[in-house]
Amino acid sequence: MKNITTEGLKEMYLRFFTEKGHTVISSASLIPENDPTVLFTTAGMHPLVPYLLGQKHPEGTRLTNVQKCVRTGDIDEVGDPSHLTFFEMLGNWSLGDYFKKEAITWSFEFLTDEKWLGIPKERLFFTVFAGDEDAPRDTEAYELWRSVGVEEDHIFFLDKKHNWWGPAGVTGPCGPDTEMFYDSGKPKCCPECNPSCSCGKYLEIWNNVFMQYNKTAEGKYEPLVQCNVDTGMGLERTVGVLQGVKSVYEIDSFAPIIKRIGELCGKDYYNTDEESVRGFRILADHIRTATFMIGDERGILPSNVDQGYILRRLIRRAIRWAMRIGVPDGSLSQVASVVIDTFCGFYRELDAKRSFILEQISLEEERFQRTIRQGIREFDKLMRKFDYVDCEKIIDGKSAFRLYDTFGFPIEFTVEMAAERGIPVDVEGFHKAFEAHQKKSQEGAEGRFKGGLADNSEKTTRLHTATHLLQAALRKVLGDEVAQKGSNITVERLRFDFSFPRKLTPEELKQVEDLVNEYIRADYEITCEEMTVDEARAQGAIGLFGDRYGERVKVYTMGTASKEICGGPHANRTGELVHFTIKKEEASSAGVRRIKAVIEG
Repeated sequence: MKNITTEGLKEMYLRFFTEKGHTVISSASLIPENDPTVLFTTAGMHPLVPYLLGQKHPEGTRLTNVQKCVRTGDIDEVGDPSHLTFFEMLGNWSLGDYFKKEAITWSFEFLTDEKWLGIPKERLFFTVFAGDEDAPRDTEAYELWRSVGVEEDHIFFLDKKHNWWGPAGVTGPCGPDTEMFYDSGKPKCCPECNPSCSCGKYLEIWNNVFMQYNKTAEGKYEPLVQCNVDTGMGLERTVGVLQGVKSVYEIDSFAPIIKRIGELCGKDYYNTDEESVRGFRILADHIRTATFMIGDERGILPSNVDQGYILRRLIRRAIRWAMRIGVPDGSLSQVASVVIDTFCGFYRELDAKRSFILEQISLEEERFQRTIRQGIREFDKLMRKFDYVDCEKIIDGKSAFRLYDTFGFPIEFTVEMAAERGIPVDVEGFHKAFEAHQKKSQEGAEGRFKGGLADNSEKTTRLHTATHLLQAALRKVLGDEVAQKGSNITVERLRFDFSFPRKLTPEELKQVEDLVNEYIRADYEITCEEMTVDEARAQGAIGLFGDRYGERVKVYTMGTASKEICGGPHANRTGELVHFTIKKEEASSAGVRRIKAVIEG
């Protein structure tokens, strides 16, 4: 068996299938085009669905590539020896060309021939579909494995859960598969141990899907016009087998990332405790995934919805583990830089977007570290209460909501940290408390404000509150040189002028908008204190009108987002703003830009 590098396996795989008449195609974007049923490209077949359904591909009927993929369904498993959120998939396809015979014969050749991987066949095990009411037992695949020299006791018939590949979305091409496993050498966990077992003895490295059916919206399985082959070899897992390492995090492409994390936290990955090893792995995986998401040709930015929400969750989870293993604040961009250096030879878009990737990760890290540190302290207080209070060990909904409401601590973090201690969380109670809070806020908002706006209606009051959050977001994204130069608010919209020397890029505008909506979603309480101007300045409050203020001023604080001297009316909580949308950004005068925006809901 050959010791092959990650780049070496890519090159060898593509060369093998090129010799078999395949054309190499580029990796598609991580964001599927024209498919609202999934957030990410989860497999190499995903971008090829139209061609698997019968459309003609411009490159022919035999294709091969390396596809970048993201799967987050197993995010809680990341940190074990084999699970990743981002991974590369080696694939070859037949679009109505060859079928099971060629696919199985070539797979066995690539795995076992000394010219290629040279894996001893006694270390390989195989599974095929056992059959059910939707499709018959795949005896053809079984006989083909036997014909190339696989022993009978190395082949297992398994059910649809294990040997059926469903469509990328809700509907689409699908069919039985045959999977290839490497025997790690571990002893069997029980007499019945087989490749369906999760004990770690058998590691799946390749999967051949025989697409014979199309699943309809009604759940029926109809024969496809053309039969296709879709294969996927997990790059990282296979490299791990070839390099003889204990986990995918120890292969050559992860080595520089792991090394840099160790340098930052002063620990040796190979000589540290189990929790720190898990922290190394989660940090390496999540920052690698975040780097590819932001650097993708269809780029993703942290936000509170869809792909952006997943990206934000990954970065914030990485931050929590970085803190736990002792990585200094503000270091995640250094890890991302190593990811770019490691992968930009094959994925040139990463180097082209290097500064943008590092900037986005740094900004997200900076904005979240303040929130998470305070939230963790409060969570730990809650845990200590269980040590000296005789009560049922469960985090009730009100306590979980308080962590979110008062400290901006995400509910998924509360659930995850509690699970690590074996303590459940009343998630349903959390959502009830959240809904009750929203209703109360909405009922109490109208008619209680006093301030400087001519129109003190609920809508204009909320728009005025939004200008505070907008300014805070602009300063966070563009820098502290941003200063308010004026504002105008009507019942329909807000207009905000600020100092800045150039037009904002679409990415910057989206980042500002997303950040304001993050503040809104955090639902910070808005508090007001009266104090002297000097006291306000000492507390870090922003005052933009100089001599217009008297000796004593009102300082409005909105969680960790904003602290500002102001005489206008404000909402009770930022959550009352519901949603913020920038409609236009333009020049107001020399060195001054203008944003027009609305709130919705």
